[in-house]
Amino acid sequence: MSVRVHIVVEGLVQGVGFRWFVLRKAESLGINGWVRNLYNGNVEIEAEADRSLLEEFIKEIKVGPRSAHVTNVRIEWKEVSPNEFSSFTIR
Repeated sequence: MSVRVHIVVEGLVQGVGFRWFVLRKAESLGINGWVRNLYNGNVEIEAEADRSLLEEFIKEIKVGPRSAHVTNVRIEWKEVSPNEFSSFTIR
């Protein structure tokens, strides 16, 4: 069953290839949604897929690429918005 998750990643996550890392992980897992940098240095992610895939995705995000240093990951589970996403993009 598909669900949606809203994620905010805190730490050294901008300027280190974090959005590209998230994009590659999402594409490899078949997750739809988007990722973007926030003005305060955090990274925001909105993603939809089966919950088990999203949980695997979140585990990867908590680690991030080698050059990143993730200090906190805020997660909010939501209901799916049908037909909103057809792929995963960087905004």
